[in-house]
Amino acid sequence: MSDTMPVLDVQDLHVSFTTEDGPVEVLKGLSYTLPKGKVLAVVGESGSGKTVHALSLLRLLPPTARITQGHIWFRGKDVVNLPPAELRKLRGSRISMIFQDPMTSLNPVFTVGHQLTETILAHTKMSKLRAHAAAVRLLKKVGIADAAKRYYAYPFQFSGGMCQRVMIAMALALRPDVLIADEPTTALDVTIQAQILRLIKKLQSQTGLSAVFITHNLALVADVADDVLVLYGGLCMERAPVEDLFARPLHPYTQGLLNSLVSVHKKADVLPAIPGYPPVPGREVAGCPFAPRCPKAVKKCFETRPPLKEFGPRAVACWNVKEPL
Repeated sequence: MSDTMPVLDVQDLHVSFTTEDGPVEVLKGLSYTLPKGKVLAVVGESGSGKTVHALSLLRLLPPTARITQGHIWFRGKDVVNLPPAELRKLRGSRISMIFQDPMTSLNPVFTVGHQLTETILAHTKMSKLRAHAAAVRLLKKVGIADAAKRYYAYPFQFSGGMCQRVMIAMALALRPDVLIADEPTTALDVTIQAQILRLIKKLQSQTGLSAVFITHNLALVADVADDVLVLYGGLCMERAPVEDLFARPLHPYTQGLLNSLVSVHKKADVLPAIPGYPPVPGREVAGCPFAPRCPKAVKKCFETRPPLKEFGPRAVACWNVKEPL
């Protein structure tokens, strides 16, 4: 594959959940491309569709959910239509995922080394001895001291940050082309968050892999991402290079997210917040889903959904943004 070709190309992705009241669409036409060696951050409030999107990339959706429309192209193959045997080969070896909670993602009855070695053996023809040695090297690479000894430790003997390092080692064990990190720092304190972010960026730059970094915290994005996609109600509100997004957010929702960030340079009695509540899944609206909370909404915003308009490297879905940058 040419370096100029995107390693991942998501086109018009729709995902619905089956409920007692009928199908509920939670992703409504998501599209983006991920270039080789780049990091795309997907941000938004809880319920915006971030994790559903992540699970869709590897078809790990729960039984009640299904992809109803769209394509997920990876190296010329559509993941949406891959047969189960090919899909198993893809998971872990070509596209890997770091899940939200490392303490529940690891099996408590097996040592961390056993679980890491099992991942290697499942996708390669290595001997157990070589796989064991490779697992120890990976543990060292992600910063676990005395790796040869800690290989035999159980997850409960590790802190949350150390378990997350093990998850990163498992995700990178087979040198994948794409890493999906679904809120990898949510359960960690701010010091460990910074360490994990530095580790992911270091490994990403060393191996040249592409990454999709999913978070609800915009404060983490500036240090790790090349581009940012802002999700709201299952729709892309804005997409931009990270520097442009922080310097000049175009969509009122993005502006609200950035204004809500805590700053050590600004002291306020009340932290700025976006008023109102996110849209209720399954309750469709004719216009922009953010309109009821938007301070700049006009009549048209409530009546017609704005298209995602392209402005060079940027895109925004807002009727109030009319001129190219």
